Amino acid sequence: MKTTLMMIATIVATGLSGPAYAANCAPREAVVDRLASKYGESRQSMGLGANNAVIEVFASSETGTWTITVTSVHGMTCLVASGQSFETLAEALPVDGDDA
Repeated sequence: MKTTLMMIATIVATGLSGPAYAANCAPREAVVDRLASKYGESRQSMGLGANNAVIEVFASSETGTWTITVTSVHGMTCLVASGQSFETLAEALPVDGDDA
């Protein structure tokens, strides 16, 4: 999961200034309020990405919806991905030499 988030963070942080993201960005407070009120999503995890962008995963345990956002140092939050069937996992690293 960390590797996936880091890849997404790198891809998004390098392209945040592009016009394709403009329609999916708003001040962070507005995005968080919308995710909570319309989808029942709350923050599940977060991390720091490229260019000090904050990567967050929001999800709802009731509906299973999820959203990944990136917030720039200027406070603009952009939607990166969203979907359904969110599950919380706590997987252990595989043991070296274990092919399972």
